[in-house]
Amino acid sequence: MATAKRTIRGVQDIRTISGKPDIINEPYRAYMRITAMEMEKARKSKERESALHRVRNIEARFKEIEAEKDSLLDALGHRNSGNHPGKGRNVEAKPGLGPGKGVFKIRY
Repeated sequence: MATAKRTIRGVQDIRTISGKPDIINEPYRAYMRITAMEMEKARKSKERESALHRVRNIEARFKEIEAEKDSLLDALGHRNSGNHPGKGRNVEAKPGLGPGKGVFKIRY
């Protein structure tokens, strides 16, 4: 009897599905990925709304600060052409000086 000739196979001959996309073979993975993306989208949307709300609150506070500052300057009579020295800093009025003549002293 003659023995049948066997072909020796190596690792390269093993058939796998590694070259095929997982989405086709395992659709649940695609659905899980879609679900994760939708949840992330919902979280980012909520985060965006919160950030926009904070920005609107900050802008409203800036307007309130400017209005209060203008009313205080008007009450003191130190209003000069819209340019307020020391804008945004701690300032102190010098006694005895009129409007536009070195009204504020800046302290650091």
